[in-house]
Amino acid sequence: MSRRRSTVAGLLGGVLLAASFAVVPASAASAANPCGLAVGSVTAGGDHRLQGVTAGTPPTAGTAVVGPKDLYPDGAARLPSSLGFEPVVPVGVQRSGLVVIGPRMYYTGYTTDGNGEIVPGSNALSLVGGGWTQYHRYFERSTYADISFSRQHTYALVDDVIARWTVTKDGWRYYTTFPGFTSVKTMTLISQTRTYDTFLATTNGGALYTIRVSTGGTAPVVKKVRASTWQGFDALIAERCGVQGTLLLGIDKDTQSGYLYAVGHANGTATVIQGLGKVPATFAESNYFRYFLDTPEAGHLFGE
Repeated sequence: MSRRRSTVAGLLGGVLLAASFAVVPASAASAANPCGLAVGSVTAGGDHRLQGVTAGTPPTAGTAVVGPKDLYPDGAARLPSSLGFEPVVPVGVQRSGLVVIGPRMYYTGYTTDGNGEIVPGSNALSLVGGGWTQYHRYFERSTYADISFSRQHTYALVDDVIARWTVTKDGWRYYTTFPGFTSVKTMTLISQTRTYDTFLATTNGGALYTIRVSTGGTAPVVKKVRASTWQGFDALIAERCGVQGTLLLGIDKDTQSGYLYAVGHANGTATVIQGLGKVPATFAESNYFRYFLDTPEAGHLFGE
């Protein structure tokens, strides 16, 4: 098999694998039907890099696929949101998310063909706004939809504040801030409902918390899950596992390593967490994100 065909097969395999990850109705500990996640990153060269990780003891990792290449200027992209994908007819996928380039936030999206290459004219950056400084330490989007309801919010951790916008057809509106999160080191979205989003967050001191943010204006509900040992992770990636569980990847950028956990439905210190072990892969990038099948049935997270 040629190098090009091998890369294409890996990319398409990653797409199919990511789709299957999101609908597996099994516990992470089931060897016959494991959970998994697709972790994406932006390379220093401005490329997208995708890799599948499957639960087990120990976990396994698929071959990383780099591409499309040169999406963004070298070294300029940061704070990428989760990247959703949808299959397109007859082949290929459409991908969309958000990314900061320099001090500006953009919608980013493109369509790939059957060879994993960008369809000419489909690669687009749409400006959201400026002011995205080094004080912005985390960013994510959350979309929830069912048969009769839909909402979309975006979140940022700005210094000691969690900021939230409501996204409407007219743009980002209803800017709300929630102070008091100076000690948060990193966080990841684990649950989406009609009325709230929940994040799992680590602190500089090593604690692990859930932060439930109501879609209204009430203060977030913060619950301690663990008191220590989580300070080594610089990034967290979460994916749905089973009906109410979460598969969690913790990335230590100093050692370029990742560790996988099966997290039960979040319930404070009573939350069950099973360490699955070190992932046999190298995590050497600066920016990581969740790559997921963007449908209500597959994309929603229900970890709390």
